[in-house]
Amino acid sequence: MEHENAVKEALNALYHHPDDTVRVQADRWLQNFQGTLDAWQVADNLLHDSSSNLETLIFCSQTLRSKVQRDFEELPPGAFQKLRESLTTLLKKFHKGPPKVRTQISIAVAALAVHVPAADWGDGGIISWLRDEMNMHPEYVPGFLELLTVLPEETFNYKIAARPDRRRQFENELTFQMEAALSILTACLNITELKEQVLEAFASWLRLRHGIPGAVLACHPLVHAALSSLNCDPLSDASVNVVSELIHHTASPSSGGISAQTPLIQVIVPQILSLKAHLRDSSKDEEDVKAIGRLFADVGDSYVELIATGSDESMVIVHALLEVTAHPEFDIASMTFNFWHSLQLTLTKRESYMSLGSEASIEAERNRRHNVFRPAYENLVSLVGFRVQYPEDYQGLSYEDLKEFKQTRYAVADVLTDAASILGGDTTLKILYMKLLEANAQTGNEFQEWRPAEAILFCIWAISNYVSVVEAEVMPQVMALLQNLPQQAQLLQTACLLVGAYSKWLNAAPASVSILPSIIRILMSGMGASEDCAAAAALAFRHICDDCRKNLCGYFGDLFTIYCMAINGSSGYKVSAEDSLNLVEALGMVVTELPLEQAKSALEKLCLLAASPLEEAAKEDLDKKHARELTVHIDRFAFLFRYVNHPEAVAAEINKHWALFRVIFDARPWDMRTMEALCRACKYAVRTSGRYIINTIGEMLAKIQFHYQQHHQPCFLYLSSEVIKIFGSDPSCADYLKNLIETLFAHTTCLMTSIKEVTARPDIADDCFLLASRCLRYCPHIFIPSPIFSPIVDCAIIGMTVQHREACHSILTFLTDVFDLEKSVNEEQFKRIRDNVIIPRGATITRILISSLAGALPSSRLDTVTYALLALTRTYGLQAVGWAKESVSLIPRTAVTETESTKFLQALSDVAYGADVNSLIGQAEELSDVCRRNRTVQELVQAALKPLELNLVVAPVS
Repeated sequence: MEHENAVKEALNALYHHPDDTVRVQADRWLQNFQGTLDAWQVADNLLHDSSSNLETLIFCSQTLRSKVQRDFEELPPGAFQKLRESLTTLLKKFHKGPPKVRTQISIAVAALAVHVPAADWGDGGIISWLRDEMNMHPEYVPGFLELLTVLPEETFNYKIAARPDRRRQFENELTFQMEAALSILTACLNITELKEQVLEAFASWLRLRHGIPGAVLACHPLVHAALSSLNCDPLSDASVNVVSELIHHTASPSSGGISAQTPLIQVIVPQILSLKAHLRDSSKDEEDVKAIGRLFADVGDSYVELIATGSDESMVIVHALLEVTAHPEFDIASMTFNFWHSLQLTLTKRESYMSLGSEASIEAERNRRHNVFRPAYENLVSLVGFRVQYPEDYQGLSYEDLKEFKQTRYAVADVLTDAASILGGDTTLKILYMKLLEANAQTGNEFQEWRPAEAILFCIWAISNYVSVVEAEVMPQVMALLQNLPQQAQLLQTACLLVGAYSKWLNAAPASVSILPSIIRILMSGMGASEDCAAAAALAFRHICDDCRKNLCGYFGDLFTIYCMAINGSSGYKVSAEDSLNLVEALGMVVTELPLEQAKSALEKLCLLAASPLEEAAKEDLDKKHARELTVHIDRFAFLFRYVNHPEAVAAEINKHWALFRVIFDARPWDMRTMEALCRACKYAVRTSGRYIINTIGEMLAKIQFHYQQHHQPCFLYLSSEVIKIFGSDPSCADYLKNLIETLFAHTTCLMTSIKEVTARPDIADDCFLLASRCLRYCPHIFIPSPIFSPIVDCAIIGMTVQHREACHSILTFLTDVFDLEKSVNEEQFKRIRDNVIIPRGATITRILISSLAGALPSSRLDTVTYALLALTRTYGLQAVGWAKESVSLIPRTAVTETESTKFLQALSDVAYGADVNSLIGQAEELSDVCRRNRTVQELVQAALKPLELNLVVAPVS
């Protein structure tokens, strides 16, 4: 009783104690208790105890359910019968008790069935056992029905710590027993008050997607019960769930597909179509309408390939789906959006027509189908456009409401692009333009009411990628209208977005040169309207300068003036420092089109504008400046060096301003944000300038080496990566680079001598091994013979199980690159050095990789780990298989059986002989599932493999 009383006291404290600290302690104690062996008996006792209150019953039922799911292997071999009897007694006890408790016990019994083979339940498995129990105790049928409902659901519950083989067996057992299960449910249909529960259980069994032919289901009493219930008022939720699952069942490949399920489809679809009138019935409950809309959407999604044939029958479904789309409630209308997208894909993809054979037949059928569906998509454009209109009270919208409204707009934008894919962008544009004229006419022809116009302009923005650049009928009129819009912030913001989206059209327009000045005036107005509008204007400015750069070359002076006003905040411009980078990028693209001498002059002006505030700051105390005061200007350098594609001009500017960069390097090497910005600027200067920057590289590398040893900034490593990429194969830089590599890697290996240190510095680990992979690819002749190659491999081995995602990926990718060295360099001397390093460490590397598969790393890293193991095996063949056997043999047989180990090792051996890699991927996933099936097993495996405690073997190969 001691444990029982402790649980009751802890629950009382958790739910009723006034002190938060006490409640937290109680919660922690209860969670720890659930993991103990005593929890089995204590939870069982308290559930059978008639004096237990509801809080105790809920906690204990959850505990027992969790123990059966996760810790069933804790019990001795003969415990099944006793546990089943206890759970059955509890199921009977609570058949009319608290639903939460009954559900947890039902799930516990279902989880028990997943663990225990059908034979242990008696002849016919758990379904026959359940049928016998229901026959002997008809008064407990409601409780047993809940168990029958959750049984198929637990097939796909991966919280249950069952082995993969056993899980597949359980699914097969249920599939074999499905007919018996449906017989039980059919018998229960006669009990009127249980009809909803019976239908929910039927829906659950249909989710298995196995077994029953369409002809059988078409005349099955359960199906007819569900279909007849669709006419009830209010609508039966269970019947909707059943019909929805029947639709999915008919389209599932595992049930034979649509052709095999035609008899059932012919029964279902007419019943659903008969509900269409309810969509327009204003007296109908909204939840019922939503359920009907869901059924129509399910029909559309599941039978889209049939519908795409354009038959008369399919067009009836399409028109019904248009009615759902037309519903005023967006939650209901949006149910159909996926169908319109799927239908568009089916109508446009070539694979839909391949069975027709000749190109002429394919083209003729495609045109026929497009013509059939054109009216539906034209209607669709009209139906969805109004949904993007700002509400009248938009200024009072909460943050969450505004976020939801934006999501609605983007969802509608996707539908419009689907329509444009079928109708063509130009046709869709005409439809929208007519709507724009109608909206303008209704509000006095001067856009006095801005919201309808803004909505249509947003729609025109959405289809920009589908409108031809030579469209000459509507776009000129749209661009002319934009110049007469009222100065309303949201309207102006959308106008700016639209202008940017149609930058390619602007460039191709015959009157491009004459239009551009007026367009830029719109953007200038946008920069002064609001911060959001200024952001849209800056983005549009970038797009226009990108696509119209040739036409804007003669206007650089004017563009430069606009840029100066924007970054200085004069003329009321509201462009943020971040958005100003779009303007920098824009001018960089225009400068790229200028002749070299003009480009040098233009870039000099732009760089001077970025350098002046930095030079002023350098005259003061740089140490006391906030990082943002410096990085905003350094980032402008970075964008100029990145987007001005004149290597000589960029090299001249980095050489000219290197003294300023050097001052900042020396003054603030401790400041990560400033160093990151500075290294980014240098990286783009190196990338763009190439060999033109050769005179500055030496000093730049010296600064990197010196400051990295003092301040360990990861950005010094990624700048080095760029230098290696550009100059790695340049013989004249070999000495510089050798010194750089050895200095950086030697210091990094001293920083990361244990997994704890790697974990503490994940950014350094990430950039270090990205650099190492770059060295393998671009300068193996320097890196591999270097004395630092072996220590950096050791450092990678130490860090293999780091939990940081990017660092782990970089480390494993580097090791994979080492194993796959032949892909980048195929010189025998390098392979010999590689083998002298890897072979003595092969057993350790393999053991860590297998422990990573088995739980040392998250399951999301499985692909990366498997590929590293694959590369190791392909390179070292049966030797690698031997290392794997040594590792797997350490895992206790209670965790991984002999059969499971053999399957994995056989797949590895097959790869060593050149077999397809897919078998290894599957077996690696299987081994991972087995070893991670619960915490106890995972800890047992990790304790056996000890990936964090391995001593590296560094003896050279003779």
